[in-house]
Order: sequence, then C-alpha cells, then structure tokens
Amino acid sequence: MIQMTLAEIAAAVGGTLSEADPETTVTGPVEYDTRRDLTGGLFVAFPGANVDGHDFAARAVADGAAAVLGTRAVPGVPMVLVDDALSAIGRLARAVLDRLPQLTVIGITGSSGKTSTKDMIGQLLSRLGPTVAPPGTFNNELGLPHTALMADEQTRFLVLEMGARGAGHLTYLCGIAPPKIGVVINVGVAHIGEFGSQEKIAEAKGELVEALPADGVAILNADDPLVAAMASRTRAQVVAVGTSAESSVRADDVTLDGLGRPAYKLVWPEGETAVTLTVAGAHQVGNSLAAAAVARAAGMTVTECGEGLSTLRAVSSRRMDVFNRADDVTVIDDSYNANPASTAAALRALAALGSAPDGPARRTVAVLGYHAELGEHERSGHEEVGRIAAESGVSLLVVVGDNAAPIRDGATAVARWGGDSVLVSDQDAAVALLGERLRPGDVVLVKGSRYRTWQVVDALRATAEAVA
Repeated sequence: MIQMTLAEIAAAVGGTLSEADPETTVTGPVEYDTRRDLTGGLFVAFPGANVDGHDFAARAVADGAAAVLGTRAVPGVPMVLVDDALSAIGRLARAVLDRLPQLTVIGITGSSGKTSTKDMIGQLLSRLGPTVAPPGTFNNELGLPHTALMADEQTRFLVLEMGARGAGHLTYLCGIAPPKIGVVINVGVAHIGEFGSQEKIAEAKGELVEALPADGVAILNADDPLVAAMASRTRAQVVAVGTSAESSVRADDVTLDGLGRPAYKLVWPEGETAVTLTVAGAHQVGNSLAAAAVARAAGMTVTECGEGLSTLRAVSSRRMDVFNRADDVTVIDDSYNANPASTAAALRALAALGSAPDGPARRTVAVLGYHAELGEHERSGHEEVGRIAAESGVSLLVVVGDNAAPIRDGATAVARWGGDSVLVSDQDAAVALLGERLRPGDVVLVKGSRYRTWQVVDALRATAEAVA
C-alpha cells in the first residue's frame, strides 16, 4: 500500500482515532491475519462469533503493526474506529487507487476460468511493468480490496477477479476498483441457485462492462452468446475474442499435444503468431485469448504476446495441474472448485489426454465430488455432469459422497456408455478404491467443490513419487 498517515486513513474510511497519533504513517501492508508480516502495516480486526480479530489487536501491534482498524476500542492499542470494517477496507482501497493515476485496473468475471485467466493476464502484463495479480482466488468484498491495497506508486497494472453471488455485487466491486479494461469469460450455471437462471447471471456479470469508461476496453467471449450480447451494455470499445472468424482476437488451427496442452495460431488485426501453451485443457485457449486481448490493449505486440503466452506457467494451485507418477499414472488436479461448466471442460481435457494422437489410448478415470450452489438445479446439474462424463468416454467414474450421487445416475442413464461407476462414501474410500483399481498408464481427473476433494489428489501424489 502507499504510505498514508492514520489521519488520512481515518478520513478515507469515515473513522475516528483512538489512542493513536494522527501523524503516524502506515508504511506496510493491510492484513487481517496476524500470521502475516505486519511490519509498519495496518491490521484489520473483523468481529466474529467464534474468532474476533479485536482479541488479536494487541498482538498485531506488538508484532509491528502501526495501528489497527476495527469496530471497538482496545485499551492500549492505536486504532482507527469504524462502524463496519468490511466496508471500511473497501473505502480505503478506493482512496489508495484514487492516488495512483498511472495505474490500469483490469477486472475479470465469468462463471468459470477467472483465476486461470487472471494468472495469465498477470504474467503477460508483468512483461510491460510492475503488476499486482496474486496467486489464488480473491474475488469478493474482502479479497478484492485486500488485493487492491497491494498496489503502490510503482504498480502499473492491477489485475482483479470479480465474483458475483447476486445483482449489484459487481457494481459494488467496480466502485472499489474502477476498471479500465473489463473481461467477461463466460456465463455458466455457477451460483445458479442464488441467481435463479443463466439470464440473471448474465445480467449480473454485465455490470462489469457497464462500469467501464468511454475510453476503456470491454473484452467479450464471442463464442458465448450471453457474453457477446453484453456489447450493447457498454460505452467502452468492444473487443471480441474466440475461435469464430468475427473475433478481433482469435485462435486458428487449434491442436492438443499428448498432455492436453493446446497450440494455435494467434490472430489479431495487427498480425499473427504461433502459440504453444504449457497448461492443459482446450478451454485454456479461450482464457489465453482473453489474456492476449488485455495485453494488446496494454500495448503489447502480437509477437511479444505469443512469446509470453508460450511461457506461461500454472500459478494458482489445484487448477488443471497435470503431473505424472513414477508408475505412469497421469493425474489432473483440478480439485480447487467445481461447477458443471468447469467440470465439462475438465472432462474434455481428460478425454484428450486419454486419446492422445501420439500414443496408445489410455484408460480414463474421473473422481468427482459434490458441486455446490446449484439450488433447485442441484439434482439436474449433477446428473448433467454424469451424462457428460459418460459421453466423454470415462472408463471409471468414482462419485464421492451421497450428495453427489446424481452424478452416477446421470452417467448410468447414458445407454451407450461402456464404463463403470462407483459411489463411495468419502475421500478415504475414494483413495482406497483407486489404490485397488488404478493401473499403469491410467489418466485420473479429480474435481469437486472444495469438499476436501484435494485429499484424493494428495494421496495420489504420496502413493508414488511424482516425476516431471
């Protein structure tokens, strides 16, 4: 964060000072976890029923924090007092960004692929100047301002994921960090239980492009009709990306190698170049095209962009992380989260690895857990995932947990499917089953909605030594 006095911070957040010198300057980070480095920084104390950050306020100052932002005074602790700490951190982030006129804010939304796209954009833009795009997912009312507060006078680009659980959420986030470039990847059914329909999801996602200024750039996925239709909702320049000939930034001649990594010809108005991605999955083509369009808007040439895209690496963990074991089993770790659209993309990647053109066909195994936030579409959404798994030719489908059982129902309803399905009670049972049934040469996908599904991957890593 840029340096600010406590008086300036209090004015920015509408707070008052308690036992604090107004001229004390915050020179370090803004953090809400005392396990992080607080030297010279501002500790944000969030009240809670089980854990109350105010109980750690004195420790934070003892560990080097300049002051604490909270909702009640703590004796002996210099504090900025506010009514609501969450809204205050948002106001502070906006105040900091308002003092950084050289900064370009890039906002990214979509039902799936936000983090992977953010990681790609961050790596490309870092070639042009100092960029803030931390690993992981920080796309809500806390994570977004926390990320924005990492920017300082040297930062040229700030890359932010923007998630939405309802109407108005993206408008609020854009109010904290007004974007100059907005990217909409897709409109799927993630959070459909909260929205009610894909059309309402599209309405909410479009708030991002509505927030763009007239001299901004809206980057829209031309291959998704609900996203393409957002062009009428923005005053910014619209750049269409995709595989269709109408796309301004497009991919031609897409191929996949034996590990499911795409290669294609990147084409945009100023030229074309070859791209070979190091990340797996055909869906990464669309993510990389969005990243390319951002890089183009930031001033990168097509040749520079092609070189950058071809050197990208996986940054955030458990997202299409492909590794080989010593027993020739290939594992796709996509266990961070799941919704029907992202699972369909992962299953396509699994099928591609199983039928690689440069080697013999390999048996494919999908370990799928519960998909959250589907609401009234929970059963049908899980059945759809199972149907896609069967139609993609999965040899063995392992469904983890009774709440995910409709996945198996959807798969077994596909009459022409020749694979096998097993419902297991939990992750330990899945690990035990895989220990019995995996064979050398198998390709295994593990995916689910944060319900400890990654424990299966960790067991697969530990069972045999992973090799590069």
